[in-house]
Amino acid sequence: MRLFDDLFRYKPIQSIFSESGTIQSLLQFEAALAAAEAKVGVIPEIDAKAIAAACRAELFRVEEIASQAALAGNIVIPMVKQLTEAVANENKDAARFVHWGATSQDAIDTAMVLQLRRALTIMEQDLARLVTALAELAEKHRRTPVVARTWLQQALPTTFGLIAAGWLDAILRHRARLSELRARDLVLQFGGAVGTLAALSGRGPQVAQALAEELQLPLPAMAWHAHRDRLAEIAAALGLCVGTLGKIARDISLHAQTEIAELAEPAGEGRGGSSTMPHKRNPVACAAVLATSLRVPALVSTMLAAMQQEHQRALGGWQAEWETLPEIVSLAGGALHQMTEMLPGLRVDAPRMRQNLDATRGLIFAEAVTMALGDRLGKLPAHMLVEAACQKALSEQKHLKDILREDPGLRGYLTPADLEGLFDMRNYLGNADDFVRGVLAQARGAAASP
Repeated sequence: MRLFDDLFRYKPIQSIFSESGTIQSLLQFEAALAAAEAKVGVIPEIDAKAIAAACRAELFRVEEIASQAALAGNIVIPMVKQLTEAVANENKDAARFVHWGATSQDAIDTAMVLQLRRALTIMEQDLARLVTALAELAEKHRRTPVVARTWLQQALPTTFGLIAAGWLDAILRHRARLSELRARDLVLQFGGAVGTLAALSGRGPQVAQALAEELQLPLPAMAWHAHRDRLAEIAAALGLCVGTLGKIARDISLHAQTEIAELAEPAGEGRGGSSTMPHKRNPVACAAVLATSLRVPALVSTMLAAMQQEHQRALGGWQAEWETLPEIVSLAGGALHQMTEMLPGLRVDAPRMRQNLDATRGLIFAEAVTMALGDRLGKLPAHMLVEAACQKALSEQKHLKDILREDPGLRGYLTPADLEGLFDMRNYLGNADDFVRGVLAQARGAAASP
């Protein structure tokens, strides 16, 4: 079903894991294998060229491969059969060297790595755009005051720049993770039937090196058929990234609620409407990202569970990865693209933020008053005095500053000028601006590094 693809996925990534994209990645391995074996003298060069010429996905009968895979156990067996037939039609001698010395898992795992490399490149481009958008948001609003909320309740003043910097800080870590795991995890798989390359009669290491060079992939110390930590790490890293995207989407959607109305997704023709309520403006991108953030963790758990693989080649665990990992990558890429497209147009209502700061009639400054009094009365007496004043302000629906101004218990401790200063939010933002500046410096450093 493709009805929801545009909502939850990103076409450039989706195409990588399409039927033709998968077949072509498998054929890329087969063509490179033949070229590598010709390079080290295992097969004639003319035969390698004949094999490479037939490695075009459009020449293959995909439905037939799918139906035969149900009997064979994987798609490489029927694909190699079709490839052999295609090569034989042009060069019968070359046909005998198709898939020479390799096993199905070599082709499937390496094809997956090639697909992951292409998909991660696209995702890294979106991450770079997202970093730029978040940095601009944090810089622009580094001194825009807004209510900080804990347990969904108003807590203290903060700045929207600091909130955006928190999002940016996390995205920078995900960007670094994906960059770091490339060299460690996107490596060649080539070991033959049980990881020994015995079929190549002692030439296996030379073929492996040449194959790695052909595909421009790192050559690991040995085959990793039953050791799946590399692919599981990629899945986990993407799961973490999706989790942060979900956190950002959750924050934005909460700020966008009618009663709060501090943020809103960009408006557009046909965007966020309701089928029955003309006034609605739904946060569509946030909904898509949140849906993905609910789906991906279970898929990541499948990848982790599949690591318990038997002996040298697995029964069931390896096969469980085939649809799971592409689904993780496709969903993660879709969520990332949704967020990347939406954030540059995010609408920030600074006056509404200011209005919401006043909603509690000064209660959000209770901690500031308590800390000032604590220096003179002690922390506990000060806490009890201010707590009583807060309860009175709530019951009488008055501003906390007015209640405190009238409180005889404060006389001699806080002057009217002191109270005015304590209820000025500019005096109780702590080191918010310093933290924003630090994260922006990290973002600039990441952008400057190669």
